[in-house]
Amino acid sequence: MEIDMKNSEGYYDPTPHEALSNITREEKAAAKAAFKPLVYICSPFSGDIENNNKRTRAFCRFALDKGNIPLAPHLLFPQFMDDSNEKERELAIFMDIILMGKCQEVWVLGDVISRGMSIEIEKAKKRRQPVRYFNKDFEEVESL
Repeated sequence: MEIDMKNSEGYYDPTPHEALSNITREEKAAAKAAFKPLVYICSPFSGDIENNNKRTRAFCRFALDKGNIPLAPHLLFPQFMDDSNEKERELAIFMDIILMGKCQEVWVLGDVISRGMSIEIEKAKKRRQPVRYFNKDFEEVESL
């Protein structure tokens, strides 16, 4: 689409074009500022389930405060799936990996990598998704 740089009388007038360009630029900047990346939260579940869930919820809050949308399916799936049933556990990991594929980054929390976490991390690396590691104090580290 070409913008006519002449006014109704046929004279060169760049003012409307500049005004529209500024409005477009401001709209794009506002949309970019409103963007919040979806981050997959990879943290332990089994074992000390109560404390692990508590730390995961706190980590999700940390991700939210950093301007991200946290996704921690292991807080959702146990509400209707049985983690002690191996078939359901494998199905949950499969669904986790599908959801992880929709995320811009994978954030790994904790000092210990569980079996499920290692599956997710390896899949993220194969997909070339950025993987960031955080210790129990939510400080970013090179790796765990």
